[in-house]
Amino acid sequence: MSGSDRRPIAARGTRPAQAVAGWLIRRGASADGISIAGMLCALAAGLCLAGVWLAPSAARPLWLLAALLVQLRLAANLLDGMVAIGRGIASPRGELFNEVPDRISDTAILVGLGLAAGGDWALGLGASLAAMATAYARAVGRAAGAPSDFRGPMAKQHRMALVTAIALWCGLTPAGWVGALPRWALIAIILLATLTALRRLLGAARALEAR
Repeated sequence: MSGSDRRPIAARGTRPAQAVAGWLIRRGASADGISIAGMLCALAAGLCLAGVWLAPSAARPLWLLAALLVQLRLAANLLDGMVAIGRGIASPRGELFNEVPDRISDTAILVGLGLAAGGDWALGLGASLAAMATAYARAVGRAAGAPSDFRGPMAKQHRMALVTAIALWCGLTPAGWVGALPRWALIAIILLATLTALRRLLGAARALEAR
């Protein structure tokens, strides 16, 4: 993957990220394996969120565990590319391991949040479809010859930051303070991710017309 096709992540240049990536590189870690590990963390996060609805008595620890797992998913997304480049093993196949697990991960987490919001899996599915539309718009634009567009306002890192914040709030505050926050978070993701997909499509169209 070329530099222009990589999502700009500020944490990539931090010492902790570079130290962990260096440790993984020295041990011959598989970039594709890291991608799969991130997807498994996302699936586990989705199960934890679904557990909030299925086992309300355990809601508090499940919320907190979900927040941790979402962040581990993002850490894997950060490290897989660093390891691939650091080991000099980046390949076209890496695109599949980079993109497909991300779509599965988003769906698991957002449908799980829908279930946590009172069993509303349809709202979670709507958010996951809107999230998928942002990736689709970027992929179509790139396939047509436009630069990869990672703009927000509800790109992957923004969606996951919002889910993490909601999970921490629900896990650390009294139950009466939760209210409809998970539901409103999903509505925000649907609206803003749809806007993001449109912005990316328009941006790609402008880039192609300017060629």
